[in-house]
Amino acid sequence: MNGSMAYQRKDAFYARAKDAGYRSRAAYKLLELARRYRLIERGQHVVDLGAWPGGWLQVAAQLTGPEGVVVGVDLQPIDQLGPPVATVAGDARDPAVQERIRARCGGRVDVVLSDMAPKLSGVRDRDTAQAIELAESALAIAERLLAPGGRLLLKLFTAPETDAVVAAARRRFKTARLTRPDATRRGSAEIYLVCLGFLGR
Repeated sequence: MNGSMAYQRKDAFYARAKDAGYRSRAAYKLLELARRYRLIERGQHVVDLGAWPGGWLQVAAQLTGPEGVVVGVDLQPIDQLGPPVATVAGDARDPAVQERIRARCGGRVDVVLSDMAPKLSGVRDRDTAQAIELAESALAIAERLLAPGGRLLLKLFTAPETDAVVAAARRRFKTARLTRPDATRRGSAEIYLVCLGFLGR
């Protein structure tokens, strides 16, 4: 293992996540942003797109409490976490999968989370295009699922092409702002878009 790989695997947030029993270091990103922006409240219905391996599901379940509903969606099957978490294996862009999500949420979705990212090829233009496509898909899915007043947390990458996604979100939500949690790895191009107050379809 080279030095950079060792750093990625063994940084402070990775160690903290392991000690705390979280399935991924990304749990700390959601914890930080959820507290800063009051993204998830007790009893809410939360959908996590691209949820594998389940770190964000664990945090969402903590924040909603047992009276909440948390649904994780991923192409890859997610090891079960128990109530209030349910999982759906499939492509969240598929309308049939969206119907399954809606049913699991009892017809009401308060928060959509998306930490989706493409498998990187190393070809910058291709990777950027795929990341933008996933972000646009997550925004469209949120628009179909969210109740008025709902919230969205969306992963993006720093690139000029992200401006169009931010502009689209600002037309659909009362506020949409870019932020970068402390748990983001040094040198990473990822940023998050926090959208509050869904205006409805």
